[in-house]
Amino acid sequence: MYEPILNNPIALLFIIIGLGYLLGKLKIRSFQLGPAAGVLLVGLLFGNYGYEISPEVQTLGFTLFIFSIGFEAGPLFFSVLRADGIKYLTLAIVIAALGFTLAVVLSDLFGFPFGSNAGVLAGGLTSSPTLAAAQHAIMGGTAPLPEGYTVDEAVSNITTCYAVTYIFGLIGLILLIKYIPKLTRVNLPEEAAKLEAGKDKKVPSAHKIVKRAYRITEKAAIGIPVNMLYKKVQGKATIVKFKRDGKYIEVTPETTLAIGDEITFVGQLELFKDARLNLGPELTEDEMLVEPLESVRIVAVRSKLKKKRLISTDITTQYGCILTRFQRVRVDVAIGGDVEIEPGDVLHVTGPRSLLDRLSKDIGHIERTVEATDLVTFAFGIVFGIFLGSLAIDMGGVPVGIGTAGGLLVSGLIIGYLRSIRPTFGRVPGATRWVFMELGLLMFMTGVGLTAGQDIVETFLASGANLIVSGIIVTSVPALIGYLFGRRILKLNPAMLLGAIAGAMTSGAALGIIKEEAKSSIPSLGYTGTYVFANVLLTIAGTVILFI
Repeated sequence: MYEPILNNPIALLFIIIGLGYLLGKLKIRSFQLGPAAGVLLVGLLFGNYGYEISPEVQTLGFTLFIFSIGFEAGPLFFSVLRADGIKYLTLAIVIAALGFTLAVVLSDLFGFPFGSNAGVLAGGLTSSPTLAAAQHAIMGGTAPLPEGYTVDEAVSNITTCYAVTYIFGLIGLILLIKYIPKLTRVNLPEEAAKLEAGKDKKVPSAHKIVKRAYRITEKAAIGIPVNMLYKKVQGKATIVKFKRDGKYIEVTPETTLAIGDEITFVGQLELFKDARLNLGPELTEDEMLVEPLESVRIVAVRSKLKKKRLISTDITTQYGCILTRFQRVRVDVAIGGDVEIEPGDVLHVTGPRSLLDRLSKDIGHIERTVEATDLVTFAFGIVFGIFLGSLAIDMGGVPVGIGTAGGLLVSGLIIGYLRSIRPTFGRVPGATRWVFMELGLLMFMTGVGLTAGQDIVETFLASGANLIVSGIIVTSVPALIGYLFGRRILKLNPAMLLGAIAGAMTSGAALGIIKEEAKSSIPSLGYTGTYVFANVLLTIAGTVILFI
């Protein structure tokens, strides 16, 4: 009775995505496969029983995924080169180069067939963009086929080698991440704590932020400067109105409290439980409390950030708003301290509407109720990417170009960068970007699993041991050498470095383990630093390795 459903390609696609997503979300202690790995495993199972979907479905998923990667990385890609960005770029290059070299050498050593080196590289570094680029370099004719190989055979070699090495790459990287600190005698929580000065692990919840007003009558409050109050609350509260002698005055960090001052605060509810005892009576005057609070998302824009350097704590001290969440390339990062706001960062902020508007003038674009997507720019951006990928230069009779994957990535980077300058251009709200990227990846992984599943048993019986060894080496050696390089040459903090290694290998699952081991969100900053470079480098590597 299930055959009519399973033989329906659309139903089959979403059955695999649904089951794979559930599998990927299952948690065994702190370990999760993640949606991509879950869908791959379910796809392998169905593929082993002969189920198929149209190649166009996989191609559509690939297109959405690669273009969305470029679009998301565009705002941050160029600006991240400042300060420590060059360190993250160097680390990403070292890890990608090591993985690339090892994949080539091991594939030659074990005599793997054509295309396998790309699969080993993609699986060992857990990089879906590498796999996507390699497959489409073959199918689009960018990479020439050796004599005796068909397109289907080459693609099958890539996908099956990827499938075998990916799972071991994922698990192996997580194990390395857990045990590197122990082997090197590093206390990860302590190292993360060194970078957490001024950062607050307990981020204020938007629904617990309130507005309160008080008249200063308590002698203990007299003479206290505003900057001392801000140090005590660590970004959890701020002053939005200050009245003295019946007149509103501008508050500076040096402003001191005096008897009779009337002050309106915005902050976390729990901070005000003893405020009447420490400051004075609570006020209910409409004038002090009339403006309601609002919670919005602000996307940082390059052209506005050029005017001034802003760090996350400035949101509270300079603008009278509360930062409740800070995201960079869809990853939550620690709030506070010296975290500098970069183009493309998404800030979840609560405060009075007038102050939020003032903040947006200096930092970016408020996304209040805008849900519409600029599908014109999105659609023609993809067309432009495909056009770029079709361009090639004849070198010795061999056409050489960046391929469809490279073209889509470059197009996405350009449009993402332009959007960071002009936020109304190419608008794709965060939730829509997530759907395009996630659904595109899972559609692509469904096709990979179904294709690889048809040959997975034969491949594993023929070369399983060698593939596993290759996957372990391609995963572990770049991670270990990357750690030593990062510590001794780049002088990166271990917590930040391990996050950067996870980003260089595009492993969100490994990042989750690092954050848990460090008991901190600090590794997320390292992850986002290398992630934007790794996606570009490893996408290019997926095409280049086929020419070796």
